[in-house]
Amino acid sequence: MTRLYDSFQPNLYKVYLDIDRGSKIITGQTKISGLAKSTQIAVNQKFLKVSDVLVDDKRVPFTSDDEEEIISLELPQTGETTLTIDYTAPLTDSMMGIYPSYYQVDGQKKQLIGTQFETTAARQAFPCVDEPEAKANFDLAIKFDEKPGETVIANMPEVEVSDGVHYFDRTVKMSTYLIAFAFGEMESKFTTTKSGVKIGVFSTKAHDQKELDFPLDIAKRSIEFYEDFYQTPYPLPHSWQLALPDFSAGAMENWGLVTYREAYLVLDPDNTSLEKKELVATVIAHELAHQWFGDLVTMKWWDDLWLNESFANMMEYVAVDALEPDWHIWELFQTSEASAALQRDATDGVQSVHVQVEKPAEIDAIFDSAIVYAKGSRMLVMVRSLIGDDALRKGLKAYFEAHHYGNASGSDLWDALGQAAGIDLAKIMNTWLEQPGYPVVKASVVDGKLTLSQQQFFIGEGKDVGRLWQIPLNGNYDAVPQIMADREIVLGNYNELCQQAGAPFRLNVGNESHFIVKYDEALLNDILDNSDTLDPISQLQLLQDLRLLAEGRQISYSSVVPLLGRFANSKSNVVNAALYQVAGNLKKFVAPDSTEENDLRKLFDKLSAEQVKRLGWTPKYNESIDDQLTRPYVLNAALYAKNKDSITEAHSLFESNKENLVALPADIRVYVLANEVQNYSSLELLKKLFNDYTQTSDGSYKSDISLALPMTPDKDLLAKIVDQYENSEVIKPQDLRAWYRGVLANDNGQQLAWDWIRNDWQWLEDTVGGDMEFSTFITVTSGIFKTPQRLDEFKKFFEPKINTPGLTREIQMDTKVIESRVSLIEDEKEAVNKAVSLFVFNN
Repeated sequence: MTRLYDSFQPNLYKVYLDIDRGSKIITGQTKISGLAKSTQIAVNQKFLKVSDVLVDDKRVPFTSDDEEEIISLELPQTGETTLTIDYTAPLTDSMMGIYPSYYQVDGQKKQLIGTQFETTAARQAFPCVDEPEAKANFDLAIKFDEKPGETVIANMPEVEVSDGVHYFDRTVKMSTYLIAFAFGEMESKFTTTKSGVKIGVFSTKAHDQKELDFPLDIAKRSIEFYEDFYQTPYPLPHSWQLALPDFSAGAMENWGLVTYREAYLVLDPDNTSLEKKELVATVIAHELAHQWFGDLVTMKWWDDLWLNESFANMMEYVAVDALEPDWHIWELFQTSEASAALQRDATDGVQSVHVQVEKPAEIDAIFDSAIVYAKGSRMLVMVRSLIGDDALRKGLKAYFEAHHYGNASGSDLWDALGQAAGIDLAKIMNTWLEQPGYPVVKASVVDGKLTLSQQQFFIGEGKDVGRLWQIPLNGNYDAVPQIMADREIVLGNYNELCQQAGAPFRLNVGNESHFIVKYDEALLNDILDNSDTLDPISQLQLLQDLRLLAEGRQISYSSVVPLLGRFANSKSNVVNAALYQVAGNLKKFVAPDSTEENDLRKLFDKLSAEQVKRLGWTPKYNESIDDQLTRPYVLNAALYAKNKDSITEAHSLFESNKENLVALPADIRVYVLANEVQNYSSLELLKKLFNDYTQTSDGSYKSDISLALPMTPDKDLLAKIVDQYENSEVIKPQDLRAWYRGVLANDNGQQLAWDWIRNDWQWLEDTVGGDMEFSTFITVTSGIFKTPQRLDEFKKFFEPKINTPGLTREIQMDTKVIESRVSLIEDEKEAVNKAVSLFVFNN
């Protein structure tokens, strides 16, 4: 594949933009100086109306190709060249390129202009060689219809203002997709790191000053942590964090000006759940990890996207663990990243972490959060566990020194880390990087000998092509090798090994390697008999592996049901997370309002009753972090169980706070609202919550309403919710997926939501197409459908769209996801429901 950079290599851009918010027109001039290696060159553009192209101050003919997103021209000769391109462009509402965010302050509508250029949207703002390898310096000059009290910020500090034009300092050498700026009325707070880097947090004036304190502190300490951990200074004078009211990604690592969804940056320090604080801290730490890993050293091409994302995804946990050790943040890694990766990566047809891509739509489609982020970070956790932190830091320092301000590929990272650790890391890691899927390791006693074998694990139909992995086994017996590279290994006489160790045999201790274990009956019973001696992560892992084996039809789901009771009173939030994930998965086996569903609700009641009694509905002063994080699981279970005491308690909390619902304790607010919506539904309640939703600037309260309102059993009210899907004054496009999923997951609303997406698919494509979020509407649909009828409808609607760029893999995989669920339910529902009713009867 030829790239534009092969024939033209920019080294300096002078970008001038005059942005008129009233007419929504950008008038621009870009000067690009660089080395032309051929006389036929092209630069990227998208939606630009180019009026003039000059080569070394002489006007030349050019052609624009909107399909290929380029401007082509012929040069008189090769060598150093300066292009000057004059153009106009629209200020779009697509949340890509340069675009307005909309918000309200005291009922008055306002705009904040911001940018989002990853992956290929810098070309919507200015002509450029829009490829990660085409690094250059940038001089940015911005003029806009400025009003008093407005601020403009960018990657680098402002150096002067002349005739209303704001000039910014020249950037370091960087990729086009990391350029960022914003302007409008802003609230801000600043501090400085130990090494003198200025840290700032910016938001709209809809937010209170105190909402900037927490992110400011986390950003400052993250930069300080990374400077020390990477042993490489942060190379820019400042690090700005900006909350944008409309933002399709979660956050974006623009160098020196990181942009975020409001819900992932600003928070109320007086009423925010610990879960929300953990989320905000990990998002900030993730983006700031990128300032080195992704910005200072950038992947050569998008196929190595994992180099950026997998690494930052691991480092967010390393950093937050150092900043807030009491949070035990690696437990969150186990319940979110590990769980998502194991589920997604077991479907045949999943992408590998390293994946070939060329066209813009394909590039957007590889941002699979469960693979490039979650699986990739698990892969790097394995590396860290294998080589240790000293070698990791030494290797990273060498990697940054060798490639700073340049580009790298995956092999460069393995070389640097492998040399630091003195092992052939590439040989081990390429089996995880280049191959999709992961193995199940079967542990069994054969003729008295402890024997291990590996095979690819699938949920649903899967074609076994004989893949082998180099598996870090992390066993608890001395006879277990560090790496299993063969299909089968024999460890020795089981009784002798067991006697020496004095403990049941276990693999993947710590759950840090990306595989699951299937123990034979005797080995499993040995572990289960001693399950109360296992640490929380090992208990989580036991439940996680059994759930996956049941999903993959290697054991019966009914065999897992009787085990749930022994974990029900655990005080560990990770054990509760795994427990209720298994219990939640049993919901697919019951039909609405059936005897079986009634039994399942009783099972949930039995699992949660003691815990609800112990923890109560309202958070207590100075309670443990585990208790704070466990309460949501058990309250949710009690509400599903229709526990009368819980319904009454939640209703009375609602009644006593109904004039100011945002003031309900953030940890339990969503459950209070959900209870009210499910059990005391009314048009008046719907109007009140929709009104709060549009008025509040509290991101977590907004999120609570979007989760609770679609739970109403009233079909007329559900129809009113669906009527708001396309009203961006009420539901912003960035938040639509949660509202769609909520109604789709409600048995009384599923038909409404499914009809909407099929009838208005074109509107959805026009609104969020060309965005990483677009394909996830298909993913959430496949996460809910479970009947043969819905499977047929899904295929009928999506199969004709299978060749749409960026949707192909998603449609193929999600069809398999529903097929495997339908077939599992058909085969297992009788046995599972019998096991549930036995559990209820016997406990």
